[in-house]
Amino acid sequence: MKGYVDNIEQRTIENDDFRRVLYTGKNLQLVLMTLKPGEEIGEEVHEDRDQFFRVEEGAGEVRIDGVASKIEDDFAVIVPAGARHNVINTGSAPLRLYTIYGPPEHKDKRVHVTKEQAERDHDKDEWEGETTE
Repeated sequence: MKGYVDNIEQRTIENDDFRRVLYTGKNLQLVLMTLKPGEEIGEEVHEDRDQFFRVEEGAGEVRIDGVASKIEDDFAVIVPAGARHNVINTGSAPLRLYTIYGPPEHKDKRVHVTKEQAERDHDKDEWEGETTE
């Protein structure tokens, strides 16, 4: 197995897609995200998986079980399984971040250019065990 090795900061800053799955292992998944000004991921709960976010560029707000916290460049966030959460771009520039799901959430190598596309594909995007390698 080769794993995943790359400059994650550069890949994150260059990403213009709403969501881009970079690597899927058996126990975790690496995903890039970019939110346009005013855009949000959308409130959600992952009952069976933890999620880590790292902000590389931009400003926003994360809400975890009703508690709002400001986030910006270099902030890290961990959302435990079962917590209701949302990430919102409150800035005037794109909010660029990467997230790690443990276990994976989305189909491997899935790319959603826009949030609208991701919402349309939601029921067809659930991870079913396929890995990158």
